[in-house]
Amino acid sequence: MTGSTQQRRDDIPQNALPQQTRRYHNHALNSAAWDQFQPRPGDIIIATALKAGTTWMQTIVGNLIFQDAPMPGPLWQLTPWLDSRFCPLAEELARLEAQTHRRFLKTHLPLDALPYYPEANYIVVGRDGRDVFMSLWNHYRHMQPTIIERQNQWPERANDPYPPCPDDIHDFFRDWISKSWLPWEQDGFPFWSLFYHLQSWWAYRHLPNILFVHFNDLLADLDGQMRRIAAFLNIPVNEAVWPELVDKATFKTMKAHAADVVPGSGGFLVGGAQQFLHKGTNGRWRGILNPTELEQYEAAAKKQLSQDGQRWLENAP
Repeated sequence: MTGSTQQRRDDIPQNALPQQTRRYHNHALNSAAWDQFQPRPGDIIIATALKAGTTWMQTIVGNLIFQDAPMPGPLWQLTPWLDSRFCPLAEELARLEAQTHRRFLKTHLPLDALPYYPEANYIVVGRDGRDVFMSLWNHYRHMQPTIIERQNQWPERANDPYPPCPDDIHDFFRDWISKSWLPWEQDGFPFWSLFYHLQSWWAYRHLPNILFVHFNDLLADLDGQMRRIAAFLNIPVNEAVWPELVDKATFKTMKAHAADVVPGSGGFLVGGAQQFLHKGTNGRWRGILNPTELEQYEAAAKKQLSQDGQRWLENAP
């Protein structure tokens, strides 16, 4: 993102609405899928860059919707990743159309690659980029080789082949912090940009149907954050079942039911669903990323994020 682009994003008029101006077509993403989506009032769209708490938020929202009733299927089937290339789009859209409960979906797209629906509710989940990196390292290095091969065979793929994970974490960090697939992004290789994603949403944080939730705040006060999310979604809190709903959203309980929670039951990773729900902790980058790498991270964040956006992402006071 250039300085002029940053300035335009910071100066967006308060009455302006988001516009879809980008297209994402790579080994994992197909933003055109949203062109066929028919929204309903009250739809919930969970937006994260990657490894920032997507599955956690899906679990929270699912339990708020269904309360003490059993979910009518595995979480990952109820709440699809529409812009993913992994599942046939027609099947995902048919499944969504057949749902009679309040629908909730996830996306890994920046806001300028999505249609904006004023009737929908958006929950944007953020996490310190250094923690995102550590979680992404675990994810990337455990990906099944057959999955990487499959992703490189998409006929619609518009980028270079998806490379296997480097053997060394520092080699991965060097590329992740400094390279991208797309000319308007500057980081995130070989996935997509954390910083561009956040800034695209952060510029519209004033809109009443967009809620920002930080991973650290979920760790510190899951009960309080779930109440905040319920209020945003206009879902009444039933105190009789509330402790159970909070327990269902803890990392311990999610990991115990990982096959029902993790996309595809984790079959794309060596180690499966348990590997996907690896730690659920922060700060593992300390003692691993060296001072030069931390300076690179700081410079990239400052270049691409507004000052308040960076403070929020890093959960700074």
